[in-house]
Amino acid sequence: MSMKMFFADNAVQAEPQDVVVSDRFLDASGRPAAWKLRAISEELNEEIRGASTKRTKGKGSSGVPELDYNAYLGRMVAACVVYPDLNDAELQQSYGVRGASAVVRKMLLAGEFANLAAKVQEINGFDRDVSEISDEVKN
Repeated sequence: MSMKMFFADNAVQAEPQDVVVSDRFLDASGRPAAWKLRAISEELNEEIRGASTKRTKGKGSSGVPELDYNAYLGRMVAACVVYPDLNDAELQQSYGVRGASAVVRKMLLAGEFANLAAKVQEINGFDRDVSEISDEVKN
């Protein structure tokens, strides 16, 4: 078997997906506007996880790393949203916040954010385990 199938040039790139996140944001024709979502690499996911981890006091002098899941989820969602541009200063200013993860939380209702987060996790493969993929390959 050739190892070339695993080379970067041969990897199929995940295409961004259009998803309607909310029916409260309407396009010019009055239909709910689609958001564009992308998958992220494990390398970027690791950076986001690291930025969302803090040390808490443990026994002795060393702290224990603890993931702030809410911060992690907000950063991950923000990293996966291509459109609207959550880093746009005017967008952030219109909601009175700074930062992509802050503005997406401010823009959306609780259920809308939960649905967006679920879609982001799906796009990034968190909804599938290796046994499901193996079954697909067999068929």
